[in-house]
Amino acid sequence: MREMSYMQATFEAMKEEMLRDPAVFAMAEDINGQGGGVGAYTGLGAAVGDPARVMDTPISEAGIVSCAIGAALSGMRPVVDLRFSNCIPCSMDEIVNQAAKSRYMFGGQGKVSMVIRCPDGIVKMQGAHHTDCLEAWFAHVPGLQVVVPSNPADGKGLLKTAIRNNNPVMFFEHKLLFGMKGQVPDGEYTVPLGKASLAREGGDVTIVVYGIMVGRALEAAAELAAEGVEAEVVDLRTLSPWDKETVLASVKKTGRAVVAHEATRQCGFGTEISATIAEEAFGSLKGPVVRIGAPFVPIPVSPHLEDMCRTLPKDIADAARRCMRG
Repeated sequence: MREMSYMQATFEAMKEEMLRDPAVFAMAEDINGQGGGVGAYTGLGAAVGDPARVMDTPISEAGIVSCAIGAALSGMRPVVDLRFSNCIPCSMDEIVNQAAKSRYMFGGQGKVSMVIRCPDGIVKMQGAHHTDCLEAWFAHVPGLQVVVPSNPADGKGLLKTAIRNNNPVMFFEHKLLFGMKGQVPDGEYTVPLGKASLAREGGDVTIVVYGIMVGRALEAAAELAAEGVEAEVVDLRTLSPWDKETVLASVKKTGRAVVAHEATRQCGFGTEISATIAEEAFGSLKGPVVRIGAPFVPIPVSPHLEDMCRTLPKDIADAARRCMRG
């Protein structure tokens, strides 16, 4: 095991996959000059010995994704970085009507093996145009896979799996993850899609989270443990497919569930999780599922108002306390 930042771990994933498979290449705005939006690709062309496989693009998300789809249909495996998740709407037709549907429409002959990396999340004073968490939009689209890693080890393993996948993958990465450090396994490994991880075991309440929220849930669980409440933290890792079996098994054990994300609470992915728990584990519940997320407003620039939109450890702990009261 080695300690690495999330940025280093995912850079290593890109390097290893590009060296393993000559069909893999990267596309993004300023990918060579600035290393992409957060610098995650700096030096990648030199690292793989072929700078031509790290391609700068115009500032046109529709054009970038269209080129990637064409390349994927021709047998390539592009990795596209759209800098901010708020840039995704500029390429919605390409993603939803072309990438997601081509393999099905052509009876499996038109594989769109591509990854779209989407940095997202609330970061200090970036405003409404650069902070949205849009993962629920794409979990609703048949044909797309949706991945939301929470740590460097999973970031590397999930990215390698996504690149090898024969379906288009939306890879959402909270911007605060890139500086996070953690232990990363040595050698070759991948992390499967659709398999959650138990980030913490407990018997009193289940907390279902993904992405940056996993660390916050673990902080909340430590606070609850000091009060005698043992929370089980389920890290979904992927939202489409999502591991409902692990979630349901945990809820049937604890009898209580909290679902938390940084995305807007209204119609967020937590709604799907909560509905599934109500439908398939209702007899085990000791009280209603508690669901928390951002308020239904654009994320403001004002630091004071911005903080009111974050889902923080104290919010998760308070939700668990409400859940324990039934």
